[in-house]
Amino acid sequence: MTSNTTFPRIWMVTGASRGIGARITEAALAQGDAVVATARDAVALQQRFGHSEGLLALPLDVTDEAQAARAVAAALDRFGRIDVLVNNAGYGLLGAVEEASADEVRRLYETNVFGLLNVTRAVLPAMRARRQGHVINISSLGGYQSAAGFGLYCSTKFAVEGLTEALHAELAPLGIHATVVEPGYFRTDFLDAASLAVSPRVLDDYAASAGKVRVAATRINHQQPGDPLRLAQALLALVASPTPPLRLPLGTDTLQTIADKHAFVERETAQWRTLAASTDFPKQVAAAVV
Repeated sequence: MTSNTTFPRIWMVTGASRGIGARITEAALAQGDAVVATARDAVALQQRFGHSEGLLALPLDVTDEAQAARAVAAALDRFGRIDVLVNNAGYGLLGAVEEASADEVRRLYETNVFGLLNVTRAVLPAMRARRQGHVINISSLGGYQSAAGFGLYCSTKFAVEGLTEALHAELAPLGIHATVVEPGYFRTDFLDAASLAVSPRVLDDYAASAGKVRVAATRINHQQPGDPLRLAQALLALVASPTPPLRLPLGTDTLQTIADKHAFVERETAQWRTLAASTDFPKQVAAAVV
């Protein structure tokens, strides 16, 4: 086991071989932290990051709960602790909700939701024992506002948002932080075939909604406004904060999406407030029941 005092922080990053996960891993290593970098292909990790005392590259398919437990055990054996868990592994699914098959949806949830839970459950016992740690779940702009063409992917990120809110409340009394990070469109390979599944079934009725998104995804690929290097630096600042937020939106597109959704909800709630409020028991009946 490497001494606990050798590295300021020990990170565990899933989906670390490319994209955001790779940038976070590189940034953490560059500042002198240690990283347990995991991906389905551990060879790809070694090729990207090389060999160093601060790197432990492990194979991990997050949908395999037993493998997640083994990876965490290996991390603790090597470094003695895990200070920061970054649940980054995941992929997108493009297509209208009706166009996706049951198998496509099931596979998506196995990775994006159940996989995240597998790794989190494996890491938390060691964090609870130390009363210290930070769980960071990578969500998306789509975890705050769903959209045509990405509805099923967004639904997995909505699940991640709900889980993180609960974790934040459950872990705070134990001295452990939980943050959900909501990146907008960053210039990674997320829209490439390696990270984005596309439903092969195409229904003409959705041409004006999800169909347009299929075309747009190809057009904006590798033209996204977000800088993944700056995102990685933002993650370093996040874990360095003594009071990290529950939510961290990243990118001006996410900030605008949040503002637009809040405005929409305010307008719609005001329009339907009378009907919404009409469903309580009358006050005299409620008082009698109490």
